[in-house]
Amino acid sequence: MNPELPPYDCFLLVSFGGPEGPDDVMPFLENVLRGKPVPRERMLEVAEHYNQFGGVSPINEQNRELLEVISAEFKRSGIDLPIYWGNRNWDPLLPDTIRQMRDDGRKRALAFFTSMFSCYSGCRQYRENIAAARDEVGPDAPLIEKVRMGFNHPKFIEVMAANLQESIDSLGNVARDSVVMFTAHSIPLSMSGNCDYEKQLREACRLVADTCGVSNWELVYQSRSGPPQQPWLEPDICDAIAAKDDSQKLESVIIVPIGFISDHMEVMFDLDEEAAQLCQDRGIRMHRTRTAGIADGFVEMIRDLVQERMEGRPDRAAVGELGAWHDVCPENCCLYTPQRPPGTGGGRPPAGRPANV
Repeated sequence: MNPELPPYDCFLLVSFGGPEGPDDVMPFLENVLRGKPVPRERMLEVAEHYNQFGGVSPINEQNRELLEVISAEFKRSGIDLPIYWGNRNWDPLLPDTIRQMRDDGRKRALAFFTSMFSCYSGCRQYRENIAAARDEVGPDAPLIEKVRMGFNHPKFIEVMAANLQESIDSLGNVARDSVVMFTAHSIPLSMSGNCDYEKQLREACRLVADTCGVSNWELVYQSRSGPPQQPWLEPDICDAIAAKDDSQKLESVIIVPIGFISDHMEVMFDLDEEAAQLCQDRGIRMHRTRTAGIADGFVEMIRDLVQERMEGRPDRAAVGELGAWHDVCPENCCLYTPQRPPGTGGGRPPAGRPANV
């Protein structure tokens, strides 16, 4: 701990944000897509996904529930940190939250991002958002430091393994022949090439599968939003199901959305609608596991990540081969410059939020 820095005096939950009514949908998408050459007709297609759910993304309410249980866990653990919440793309926006933190006299915050794996969209871009918001607020804006990524924290692995085991148990004897597909948000290969996203995902999947004694598993992706000419991580969940069924006729599949911490729009649309419809059409029994959500173990993980930083613990909890991830990101960590192939502008519209984790 640096004695020249003020002590940590608050906690900040940093997330993506989402519309909370039909009138919010288009302004929200304009925020998400600002600076990106996305045709308006594509934006309207994305808006229709939200309109199917009344124009409301579940992510904000899920974050409110998460804040509530974090607050309770902090109180139980004797962590005296006021809690704040700021989003990238919708209220409460990060500049407004950081301004409130400043007005409340806060000097130094620990932040948790609602993303468990390292890439530009899931980490560096949030850090850039925070830096820009602090610049907007001014020189007296509080310092904000993120806790480390918890993709291999034992509590996260335990929660996801328990969710997978719940699905296995619900399928009964059928589960013996099920393939387990772990899903995460696809990202451009030009983004994945300069981060540890795939490495962290594969390690988390392996740890969860090993805990449940599952050997028949694979990592697949969903929610790609770029033009078809731009290579992204593959295979897509629906393509993977179809290919596997064509080759060996699937009786059942268990889908584990390990790359998402809550059941927000992409999980609901890409998995609970698109993948579910594909499985129904092919006569495949599908079971989608729960996300981490507000499970006790997940909240305890957040508490533990906060405590280890506050106390300067040398023994940071992690399982598997990769060890505890770094606290401070290197300068070139997850660098990414978006590249659009010339003459492009189409492609599959994003199911929930474009190119973000």
